[in-house]
Amino acid sequence: MTRSSLTTPGVPAAPVHAGWTSCPACGWLLYHKRLERNLHVCPECEHHLRLSARARIDMLVDAGSFTETEVPRGDSDPLAFTDLRPYPERLRDAAHRSGESEAVLVGEARIGGTPLVLAVMDFGFLGGSMGVEVGRRVSEAAALALERSRPLVVVCASGGARMQEGVFSLFQMARASEAFGRLHEAGLLSVCVLTDPTYGGVSASFATLASVLIGERGAHVGFAGPRVVQETIRAELPRDFQTSEFLLAHGLVDRVESRADLRPVLIRLLTLHGRDRAGVPAEDEPAGEPEPAWAEGPEPPPAESDPWEVVQRARVADRPTTLDYLHTAFDDFVELHGDRAFGDDPAVVGGVASIGGRPVVVIGHEKGHSVRERVAHNFGMPHPEGYRKALRLLGHAEAHRLPVVTLVDTPGAHPGPEAEERGQSHAIAEIIMRSSRLRVPVVAVVTGEGGSGGALALCTSDRLLVLENAYLSVISPEGCAAILWRTATAAPAAARAMQLGATHLFRSGIATSVVPEPPGGAHTDPVAAADLLRAALLRELDELSRADVATLLAERSRRLSGMDGNAGRRMRTLQPVVPAGC
Repeated sequence: MTRSSLTTPGVPAAPVHAGWTSCPACGWLLYHKRLERNLHVCPECEHHLRLSARARIDMLVDAGSFTETEVPRGDSDPLAFTDLRPYPERLRDAAHRSGESEAVLVGEARIGGTPLVLAVMDFGFLGGSMGVEVGRRVSEAAALALERSRPLVVVCASGGARMQEGVFSLFQMARASEAFGRLHEAGLLSVCVLTDPTYGGVSASFATLASVLIGERGAHVGFAGPRVVQETIRAELPRDFQTSEFLLAHGLVDRVESRADLRPVLIRLLTLHGRDRAGVPAEDEPAGEPEPAWAEGPEPPPAESDPWEVVQRARVADRPTTLDYLHTAFDDFVELHGDRAFGDDPAVVGGVASIGGRPVVVIGHEKGHSVRERVAHNFGMPHPEGYRKALRLLGHAEAHRLPVVTLVDTPGAHPGPEAEERGQSHAIAEIIMRSSRLRVPVVAVVTGEGGSGGALALCTSDRLLVLENAYLSVISPEGCAAILWRTATAAPAAARAMQLGATHLFRSGIATSVVPEPPGGAHTDPVAAADLLRAALLRELDELSRADVATLLAERSRRLSGMDGNAGRRMRTLQPVVPAGC
């Protein structure tokens, strides 16, 4: 066996006899060669055994592409620390056992052909603890990525800060965090892969500061370890406490992947972030005068439809949802989860996608189709964490200069007490303000229902498209009827009084264009509906790519300032007009 095929020294997966290992989770006897072929994942219980840094590198990068960066070592013992053994002796022993000079390897490599900077931690070296040297190497990896304008991928495995280096170790958290901050400012992609275990000062600094966080399946990640938590607060902990899956459910990582899927998903992320950003010109390189949106004259409005019929078609259970369009109108989509604070709201889906060779960030409401799906997605009614996930993705789009596409289909924001406790109004207000000043193009599409402020949160944009059988309203027809007619049965009359539908939105200047649907509605031919939406999005993104940032912001502001009900009597401009009262 080669060295790269071995699990990390010190991991409780003891060899039973030559060529065999016992799984630390289920105790099953594992033949080394079979285990190696299975990427050191137990075929019986799917437990992911720990890997050395070299094994990680062999697994992730293109064959033969890794070039290690030579880093001269600084002072190894700033405190002249001694416990039962002198610290330098512990360092020598760790180097001998692991075969590495420190707990992290840094170098340059390629993944799927994309050149990048790579830093991989090795738990076999003093538990992957972060001392001055680890902090320096991680920071220099980020600096190298910045210098070369390349993505940074970090594989984390650590028990925390290194006690033997005292406060010097503690401040490596700030040192590495500042280096990651520079990457964010430069709009360079960073990805942290969180493996088992990732704790303490590493988890509370660079390990959770990357653009994208991926937890390896079953990895334990947290600040204080479960033993410390139990001893400190005497609390009974959930069975899956601090696992990658636990973090995903609580909105703290973007994805959880099995070991075999890590390289493929990294390739997709690197590809989506590595193409020329044709959709967004550089701020210091104006793209020239954009062609005015009204140059070819307004598109003809759709034929008049009864507003109540429009409402009924917009609510059809088989009508394509955001996830349907992501799999048909777009070429690829990597979903990113969570608000990094509380939870992952399934009523809002989002991530990085490509359409016509153009990378974009897509955010949309998701209802589902069946009763089970609709309950799971909360009928497309977001909680605050859904809007805060969307807010985070807007920031991701701006940092990486990717245009934004939003797909709107919601009865409205969730009105429950939990949503109020977590700041529903604040979350909606924040995302409207952020999108109004976003420095990349935003194209919003109302694909079904557009209910009140819950819909408007994803409608503040440069272009507002509306599907032929979709609508945007300050309140549901039933709600309006209950308040003004004092009976929900007057909903059809309320829909007609509010003039719900694409025709009114277009003629009033709220919608910048109407996307036609197949005869009978999008649900009658979802593939044709996706083709029509794709063509409309490509046209709008192409036009907006010709505007520099200053023009983009000025036109968006002018659009928002013209929302007074008189847009139909003025020359058509770029801005989406918002109905009064939303």
